[in-house]
Amino acid sequence: MALALVAGAAWAAYILIAVRINATFAGGTGLALAMIFSAFLLLPSGIAGGGADLLELSVLASGLAVGLLSSVIPYTIELEALKRLPASTFGVLMSLEPAVAALIGFVALGQDLSATELTGIFLVVLASAGALREAASPVPRDV
Repeated sequence: MALALVAGAAWAAYILIAVRINATFAGGTGLALAMIFSAFLLLPSGIAGGGADLLELSVLASGLAVGLLSSVIPYTIELEALKRLPASTFGVLMSLEPAVAALIGFVALGQDLSATELTGIFLVVLASAGALREAASPVPRDV
């Protein structure tokens, strides 16, 4: 339970910080700075774990592909959406990400979910739909 509260607080902080970064930096500058900061933050543990193997071309290419597909592209899309949506609406839509991930895992990887997990995902999707339905229609923001 405590871990879920910490995770929820981290997501809320992410959304609020992203709103501020979007307002402070033009274009993708804020995201680029965040990615560089994160890379340097994780560099010591990466070097300790991977050592000289990190310098192999195949490892560097794989790392670049994973970085682009798992972070740069999704976060760029999220930041663009956050520019156009209120933070509250964006937060509700973010709550749907685990359901999409579970669906992709089922379709692409053949992963199964237990009845409890499916029920939890269904309840989150239902709550998100209810929250969006009750939300006032936002006025689109200029970009």
